[in-house]
Amino acid sequence: MNQIQTFAQQIQNNVEKVIIGKREVIDLLLVALLCEGHVLLEDVPGVGKTMLARALAISLGSQFKRLQCTPDLLPNDVTGVSVFDQKSGAFNFIPGPTFTHILLADEINRATPRTQSALLEAMGERQVTVDGVTRPLPRPFLVIATQNPIEYEGTFPLPEAQLDRFFLKTTLGYLDEASEGQMLLNLGQEHPIDALQPILSGDVVPELAQQVWQVHVDETVRQYIIRLVAMTRQHKDFLLGASPRGSLALYRGSQAWAALQGRDYVLPDDVKRLVIPILSHRCLVHPESSLRGVRASQILQQLIGETPLEIGRLGMVNG
Repeated sequence: MNQIQTFAQQIQNNVEKVIIGKREVIDLLLVALLCEGHVLLEDVPGVGKTMLARALAISLGSQFKRLQCTPDLLPNDVTGVSVFDQKSGAFNFIPGPTFTHILLADEINRATPRTQSALLEAMGERQVTVDGVTRPLPRPFLVIATQNPIEYEGTFPLPEAQLDRFFLKTTLGYLDEASEGQMLLNLGQEHPIDALQPILSGDVVPELAQQVWQVHVDETVRQYIIRLVAMTRQHKDFLLGASPRGSLALYRGSQAWAALQGRDYVLPDDVKRLVIPILSHRCLVHPESSLRGVRASQILQQLIGETPLEIGRLGMVNG
């Protein structure tokens, strides 16, 4: 797993030239990238979501595109369109922004459900079908979608079934005072993103993604994941618990997180670290509980402490 750890450290160090004080968020993006999943960034404007996506794309030497979601955005604006060429007498396909390596779908909840579905289909199938012709998308293919948790006027909230398509959900948040001061110093001459250089090739990502599957998950840890997810389906404050896709994402994400640490085996702490980013958007809080201020992250944090772990077999994991 040293190859994955070295890959991660190089990307982390390069992205941190632009995004300061957010190592954990960068790590989560790398987990999604290595698991060939997609990320939902829910945060207020101006915290660096676009810069984060651009910095990751530049570091990988990969193609980056930004899609600004608006109510008048059409599905063909996302996937592409066939245009008739009078000279050749044939239709030519003009690819949409999904034909890229890293796509930033900004304010995805401002697009209509029909357009959201077109994007989420591309995310799930890694291909698009236009006029009956199916075209594969390039690899790696990472969608980083953003939405503002404050402004809901004129938006179309993603349904639970579509939220489940995102591998994980996270937030950047505000910088601490020291990091914000350093950011201002870095911007004294030019924006760091303008000087950022590629350090790796995105072509290595599919190979590294295959290596993640080789990370050992002991039966103890596997049963712990199963129990955690099962408890989300039984908790009184959850109207809807995590799906089997959530179980798989937690299993796969824990393998990737362990690989980032240079280990070829998963520890229970790896699972615990990813429970909230991977499961919180997959669980629907009961309306009555939501009115009392209960949040999915709070319930999951409680379940992490309550879910039993068979300590007697744990030696097999650590040994």
